Amino acid sequence: MVIGYTTGVYDMFHIGHLNILKKAKEQCDFLIVGVSTDELVVRDKNKKPIISFEERCAIVEAIKYVDKVVPQINKDKFSAWEVYQFNKMFVGSDWKGTPQWNMYEKQFKPVGVEIVYLEHTDGISSTILREKLNNEAKNELST
Repeated sequence: MVIGYTTGVYDMFHIGHLNILKKAKEQCDFLIVGVSTDELVVRDKNKKPIISFEERCAIVEAIKYVDKVVPQINKDKFSAWEVYQFNKMFVGSDWKGTPQWNMYEKQFKPVGVEIVYLEHTDGISSTILREKLNNEAKNELST
């Protein structure tokens, strides 16, 4: 059985999130999704998610491609592997070639974990949605 693993914040769930989960599930039998805790997002991105951790987990858990949701409390992917023993780790193609993911490739090669870069959905992200909401609010205030 091929066990897949991917992580994300999944704030303001959008089509890019759905595409990653669908494409990941197509390449494994059992998909585990790590949802970043609010504390990790604040520490890592210096912003608080709009949707709470509990609600983001419930949303991701309801997606038919997802078999198990787990909290992502840090960015240590190898410690996650020690717990979940996945065979493939999925990430968006926008991370390919970055120092962080080059390190993960080297770290996981000896234990046989394949890093799979899935095509990124251009033009959508939670940051873009947040900016659109802010611009809409500014426009409404100015009229």
